[in-house]
Amino acid sequence: MTKEAIRDLIAQMTLEEKASFCSGGDFWHTKSCERLGIPAIMVSDGPHGLRKQADLGDHLGVNESIKAVCFPAGCATAASFNRELMEEMGQTLGNECQAEGVSVILGPAVNIKRSPLCGRNFEYYSEDPYLATEMAGALIKGIQSKNVGTSIKHFLANNQETRRMSASSEIDERTLREIYLAAFEGAVCRQKPWTLMCSYNKINGIYAAENEEFLTKVLRDEWNFDGFVVSDWGAVNRRVADLAAGLDLEMPCSNGWNDKLIVEAVQKNELDEALLDQAVERILNIVYRFAEHRDYNAVFDRDLDHEKARRVAEETIVLLKNEEGILPLSRDEEVVFIGKYAKEPRFQGGGSSHINSHKVSSALEAVKDWKVGYVQGFHDELDVVEEDLIKEAVKAAKKAKKAIIFAGLPDAFESEGFDRKHMRLPECQNELIRQVAMAQPDTVVVLHNGSPVEMPWADQVKGIVEAYLSGQAVGEAVTDILYGRVNPSAKLPESFPYQLEDNPSYLYYPGVKDISEYREGIFVGYRYYEKKKMKVRYPFGHGLSYTTFAYSNLKTDKSKMSDQDRLLVSIDITNTGKAAGKEVVQLYVADKISTELRPVKELRDFAKVELQPGETKSVTFTLGKRAFAYWNTKLHDWHVESGEFELLLGSSLEDIRGKIQVEVASTVQLPSQYTLDSTIGDLLEDEKAMKYVDGLLKNSPIFQEPEEEEGAASKSAISLEMKKAMFQDMPIRGALSFGDGTVSVKELLDIVDKINKGE
Repeated sequence: MTKEAIRDLIAQMTLEEKASFCSGGDFWHTKSCERLGIPAIMVSDGPHGLRKQADLGDHLGVNESIKAVCFPAGCATAASFNRELMEEMGQTLGNECQAEGVSVILGPAVNIKRSPLCGRNFEYYSEDPYLATEMAGALIKGIQSKNVGTSIKHFLANNQETRRMSASSEIDERTLREIYLAAFEGAVCRQKPWTLMCSYNKINGIYAAENEEFLTKVLRDEWNFDGFVVSDWGAVNRRVADLAAGLDLEMPCSNGWNDKLIVEAVQKNELDEALLDQAVERILNIVYRFAEHRDYNAVFDRDLDHEKARRVAEETIVLLKNEEGILPLSRDEEVVFIGKYAKEPRFQGGGSSHINSHKVSSALEAVKDWKVGYVQGFHDELDVVEEDLIKEAVKAAKKAKKAIIFAGLPDAFESEGFDRKHMRLPECQNELIRQVAMAQPDTVVVLHNGSPVEMPWADQVKGIVEAYLSGQAVGEAVTDILYGRVNPSAKLPESFPYQLEDNPSYLYYPGVKDISEYREGIFVGYRYYEKKKMKVRYPFGHGLSYTTFAYSNLKTDKSKMSDQDRLLVSIDITNTGKAAGKEVVQLYVADKISTELRPVKELRDFAKVELQPGETKSVTFTLGKRAFAYWNTKLHDWHVESGEFELLLGSSLEDIRGKIQVEVASTVQLPSQYTLDSTIGDLLEDEKAMKYVDGLLKNSPIFQEPEEEEGAASKSAISLEMKKAMFQDMPIRGALSFGDGTVSVKELLDIVDKINKGE
C-alpha cells in the first residue's frame, strides 16, 4: 500500500482509533480495524528460532509454543564469523515465519557482552560492536529477504538482567557512540530492520522508551530508520512522553488505559496529533508490508531445517585447545563420553528465546554404533559433588583410550531474568574434570555455555572444545567436530579471562541499586585486556583448526590517503595442511600516534575463506573513514586524527600474521579551544601556537641559569629536567606569577584569542 493510501486510512480514523493502534491487540498481535479493512499482524519471539505461541502468550517462555527448530544461539552464531551463513540462517527463519503467518520475529539481540555475568549473554553476539552489528545485519538481511520483518533489540545499553526494568546505565557520550550505539548502527543503517525494540532500562537517567535523544535524534534523524519502534514487553513508563519521544507501539497493551492517556493529551493540546498520526503510519507501513507479501505457499519443513541448523552449528563450535593433536578422534578407538550433557545436551538458554524444539540430537546418540561408552558423571539440578558418580567416571576413563567430558552451565546458572553470581562452572563439574584428568592424561572437555567460564583445569586436559549453545542439532555437530568429519573453523567472539576479577566491569557490575556505572568506558573486553597488557585464558578471535594456514603478500593500494578516501587491503591465505578448512582472517587497525586515549587495536573487518589443501586465495578488504576514526566529543562526530595507522591481519587478536602502515590525513581542522589554563606544552604541540611561546617566560628568573664560578658544583635546587617539566606543564597564566612582570592579563587573553582564531 502506498504512503498516500495509508495516510488516507488514517484520515478516516477517529482519535480513539488512532490511539488504539499504538498498543497491541493481545500479547502477540497488533490491532485490526474491521471498519476500515485493516488487518492485524502477528509478531513472535526469536531470534534463533520461532517461538510462536498459539494459545496463552507470555514473554518469559512460561507457556508452551509450537514445535519449531532451535538454531544456535547468538553466542554461538557470532563465533562463525560467517556473514553468508548468517544470511542463510535468516532466510530459513524468514521462510518459517511466512509458513506460520508471523510478520516480525523479535530479534536479533545485539547488546554488548559487557560482563560475563549477564544472564542473557547467550542471546548476544560479542564484546565487539563491529562483529555484533555485522552478524546481526547478515541475519536481518536473510530474514527480510522473505518479506518478514525483524526487530533489532534491545535499544539501548541493556547489558544486565539485575533491575533491568528500572536501572540506569550511566555512560559517557564517546563510550555510547563507539561501543553501545555502534553495535546497532551498522545493521540499522545498511539492512534497515522493519522494527526496533527499545529496552527497559534508563540511559543516563531517562528511560529508553521516552528517550528522544536516541529514539528520534539518533535513530531517525541520523540513521534514517524508517520502521516503527516497539516497546519491550511492559517497558512503557509514561505513554504520552514515550510517544512524543518516538516510541510508536506499546506491547502488549495496558487494557486501554494508556490509549486513553494519548486521547486526553491530544484533546488538551499536550500532544500534537500529527505525532500520533506519524506513529500510526509507521505501524501500518509494516502491517501492509507483510500483509501484501504473505506467502501462503511457504512450507515449514522441520526435519529439513534441522539439517540446516546442524550445518550452522558446525561452524559455531570453537576448538580452544588441541595439545598433541588429541583431536580429531578415530571411530576405531575406544572412547568414553562422561557427563550428563553428552546424553541430555544443554543447547539453548532460558526465557523469551526458549524454543520448543521438535527434536534434539545428543552426542551419545550420534555415535551409538561406535566404540563409545557413557557415564553420567554429575547431576545439574543441584551443585553437589557426588563421589560415587566421579569414581564411576574415573574408572571408565582409565579403561578407555580417551575421555571426553561434556560439561557446561545448567539452566539455573544462566537465563533471562537474572545475572550470574560468578564465572565458575558448578563445582561438581570442576571436581569431575580434575579427577578424570588425573586418571586419564588424554582427556578432552566439551563446554556447553552461553558466556565465558573460568577453567582452573585448563592446563590439565589436552583438548577443550567450546560448543556454546549450539541449538537442537548440537549432538551431531559436536561429534562432527570431535571425529573430524568437519574441520573446526569458529573463533571466539569474546575474550575468556582467567577469572571474573580480571573483567573491566568487575567493580561496577551490576551496579548499586538502580545505578549502573560504565566506568570502564570504551575499554570493554579485549580493548581493556590489551591496554592493560593483561593475559587472558583465550583471546578474542582465537580458534584452532585441524589444518594450518599461511598469510603472505599483504599490500594496500596506497600508502597515503585522506579520511575521505577508500583503502583497499589484500592478503593471500594458503592452506598449508593436509585437510580442507576455513580460516577467519581478522583485520585490526591501530592508531600509532593518537593524542586521544584509544585501544591498542580494534577489529575493523573480517572474512571467512574456505581452502583445499595447498590452495591459495586472496582476501580483499575496503576501509573507509570509520576504520580510523574515534568519536570526538567536541565535534560530536566521528573524527580521524592525521597520522600513522597500522593495519594488522591475523588469525586472532594475538596471532597477527602481517602488518602494514598507512598515513591518513584528516580533512577536518579541529577548532582551537585554548584558555589561560592551557599549558605551555599544549602550545608547543601546535605549529600555529608555538610561535607565541617565545617571550612568555624568557625573562623569568626561574629559567635563568645561575652564575657560578668556573669548576664549582651547581648550587641550584632545581634541576634542568625539573625546569623543563615545569615549563611543559605550566598553564599559560603562569606567565603572570613566574614572568618578569612585562606581560599583563589582557595581553595573555589577546594571545589566547589569536591562537583560537588561527592567527
